[in-house]
Amino acid sequence: MKKRHLLAPGPTPVLPDALLAMARPILYHRGPEYEALLASVREGLKFLFQTKNEVLLFTSSGTGGMEGTVVNTLSPGDHAVVIRSGKFGERWGEICEAYGLQPCYIDVEWGRAVEPDLVAEALAADPSIKAVFATHTESSTGVLHDIEAIARIVGRTRAILVVDAIMSLGVASLPMDAWGVDVVVGGSQKGLMIPPGLAFCAVSDKAWAMARQSRLPKFYFNFLAERKSLEKNQNTFTPAVSLVMALHESLAAIRAEGLTALFARHDRLARATRAGVRALGLELFADRPTPALTAVTAPSGIEAGAIVKRLRTAHGITISGGQAQLKGKIFRLAHLGYADESDVVICLAALERTLTDLGYPVKLGEGVRAVQEVLGQAG
Repeated sequence: MKKRHLLAPGPTPVLPDALLAMARPILYHRGPEYEALLASVREGLKFLFQTKNEVLLFTSSGTGGMEGTVVNTLSPGDHAVVIRSGKFGERWGEICEAYGLQPCYIDVEWGRAVEPDLVAEALAADPSIKAVFATHTESSTGVLHDIEAIARIVGRTRAILVVDAIMSLGVASLPMDAWGVDVVVGGSQKGLMIPPGLAFCAVSDKAWAMARQSRLPKFYFNFLAERKSLEKNQNTFTPAVSLVMALHESLAAIRAEGLTALFARHDRLARATRAGVRALGLELFADRPTPALTAVTAPSGIEAGAIVKRLRTAHGITISGGQAQLKGKIFRLAHLGYADESDVVICLAALERTLTDLGYPVKLGEGVRAVQEVLGQAG
């Protein structure tokens, strides 16, 4: 029997207390027990999103939260800026186009972070722009974008800043209120350490004002209706009750660890992974890497898919390859959510053996040594 290790960007391993919560008898979603549960979850989500405003909760993938944000803030024919620097930046544009909006694209080379000045230029060129759609962590490339700088630029205009933080929620700090981000979209299956199925949308006062004027069609993802229900500790439609029970446990664990320690843990695991990769003579793909995952350029002569497959079949470790034009060119090692030092050590040890088996010259132990040196540093 081979032990399995899930080190893909999502879904990620589930917190044991969350697994146990989902095994409990289900609650009636219109009863007082669920209302008390949801009241606690609402406060936990505000803590995680670092906001005083309501965080909406939908039974959906994160993409549902993205679509819901578009249809609740804009109207037919509105102009928007979309930052496309990877697969998920492209998704913002696809959603906008599906609803007849007019996106202005800022296309960024995959693997590079967007220059905030490009956002300023786009906004200056078209004062009618209503929204800027960005991605905090672009999981397809491993890049962490400078949302704080972008928020300062957008905040000086009438436009709202909408951020896909599905990959970085609970991993990299994104203080919504302090930075002035207007909508933050999250998902359950990454840093929150529970299964897929919940989407979150935190909404600022500026964005709520736009929601009251939005004329795009909406039914299930109706932000105003959902907020009204949440104020009574209810969901508008039947929620994924067991996932909400699991969410309650993950939010409790996050609060117990504390946000400062939570973000420091992810940063430490990321720095250790990057050190291990470099020690093996490999190149990082992202110029501004995220603490959620490490994207690595496959060595010359080796297809990235072969590395992914060998890690899975020979070592029981599941990682991810590249997407779209990066297919076969990069592989991605995740270290987020319910991850600790042992995951990074095991992953790098298996990567050394995998590369050796595929004919890439590696001195066994060099990657692990570099990982241990970072993990052994104070702080």
